[in-house]
Amino acid sequence: MDTSPDLSFFPGNHWLYFSVYLFTFLVGLPLNLVALVIFLGKLRRRPVAVDVLLLNLTISDLLLLLFLPFRMVEAASGMRWPLPFIFCPFSGFLFFTTIYLTSLFLAAVSVERFLSVAYPLWYKARPRPRQAGLVSGACWLVAGAHCSVVYITEFSRNSSYSHTNNDTCYLEFQENQLAILLPVRLEMAVVLFGVPLLITSYCYGHLVWVLSRGASHRRRRRVVGLVAATLLNFLVCFGPYNVSHVVGYIRGESPAWRSYVLLLSTLNSCVDPLVYYFSSSGFQADFHGLLRRLTGGWRPWREEGSLKLKEKNEEGGSHGSCRTGESGEVGACAEGK
Repeated sequence: MDTSPDLSFFPGNHWLYFSVYLFTFLVGLPLNLVALVIFLGKLRRRPVAVDVLLLNLTISDLLLLLFLPFRMVEAASGMRWPLPFIFCPFSGFLFFTTIYLTSLFLAAVSVERFLSVAYPLWYKARPRPRQAGLVSGACWLVAGAHCSVVYITEFSRNSSYSHTNNDTCYLEFQENQLAILLPVRLEMAVVLFGVPLLITSYCYGHLVWVLSRGASHRRRRRVVGLVAATLLNFLVCFGPYNVSHVVGYIRGESPAWRSYVLLLSTLNSCVDPLVYYFSSSGFQADFHGLLRRLTGGWRPWREEGSLKLKEKNEEGGSHGSCRTGESGEVGACAEGK
């Protein structure tokens, strides 16, 4: 069975990959850096469980974004891997781990949001940052353990088929590699995507039902935004990619369109800031305050620069009138000074 992908699938299209990676990097990096600053400030003031979870999600997104240039280099090279081989499994491991960390952390956040509405007095009296830290550690461990299959797959090639004969990274697989990879992908689709999706759907379904009975319009609007951003992540960013795992397991090979839907998963780091924004009114207040400080620092500088330019123009105009006048007018200017 030919397990190699049709590489004619990539030529010309590799610039699509590069463009998506570049867009994700340019948009996601500043948004997640802002979120990192806000969550660190909130945790210093009053650590609560949901902020611990969202801080870990932000760190996960930043890891994805910081190593995304590896993928850009690969795409710019026509989907060939020009870097040292050691970076291939490492970048793949981080790439897939951070993707599945998002689904786990979104499920944990949905549980926290449901508890905050269903049991508000109990929730406010128990911030539980330590428990959230333990849950975050478990999420990192579970996602990392599953995605270590990248290392297992890359180093399980037959000795006669070394990396020097295969200059792609995690795109072409032998039959013995697929025998390991396809069942693990199926398990990941169930455990790291299906289960978190069910938990999130249940919690947010009950959350919307509880709020529909008497919450303020502002709070309902914020929850609707949170639910919409979360479902966008699950159904659009992660759904098609995990469907490719099921299809690949049934067919015994990776579907040709798998690499395209993987691009949607990359975009989750641009969608996650929407989850942060709608997660709490405190984050919104801190975000708007940070924007006011940034724009407030820019406006005085701009006004000062305009004032200096205006004064310079006026001074230049007065000098010009003295130079163009007759000798008597020059004397008048000198007297005026």
